[in-house]
Amino acid sequence: MAGRLALPDTMRRSTILAALLTLAVPLAAHAKEDLQPPPVPANLAVPAGHEAFLMTFAVGTQNYVCLPTATGYGWGFFGPQATLFGDEDEQVLTHFLSSDPDGTARPTWLHSKDSSAVWGAVSASATSATAPEFVMPGAIPWLLLEVVDGEPGPDGGDRLIDAAYIHRVNTFGGAAPASGCAAVSDVGKRALVPYTTEYWFYRER
Repeated sequence: MAGRLALPDTMRRSTILAALLTLAVPLAAHAKEDLQPPPVPANLAVPAGHEAFLMTFAVGTQNYVCLPTATGYGWGFFGPQATLFGDEDEQVLTHFLSSDPDGTARPTWLHSKDSSAVWGAVSASATSATAPEFVMPGAIPWLLLEVVDGEPGPDGGDRLIDAAYIHRVNTFGGAAPASGCAAVSDVGKRALVPYTTEYWFYRER
């Protein structure tokens, strides 16, 4: 979509993302037996009978576009774009918005090795206002997502398709800008806001 990028200059963006990438290294994906899911607000609890089988650390952007609203103008979310890292800073997954097999646009996780994919829908969320002991001010909400569809990779890869629930926790950054979308001249402007988070994947025990 046409419009001016509501972003810092290139050098500053590179510095921010390099720093966030550095944070990803010690929080790599772990083997199933090492996984210790973090505490979460009660409304984000994964249903009984499920176990964590994958944790990754994501570095990317939450992407917004300035749009007209019923009361003026506001930043509309148009999807994430993130790389999810595993052991030894290895890329494990990518995360973005895409259409599920039924044609509904949903958050998507694609395995970088076998191209298996899952699509999620938000079941519950927690913000810095509702759960200040968990969520940092200025950070995007923590989420519990239910996996609503999945597909194996083109060669039958199935590393992701057992996932039933996903946590987005320990978020940093990513919130929509507080300004820059207030006039008709701003419509179409984009803001790609850096964020980091952990994504935890759960399957039936």
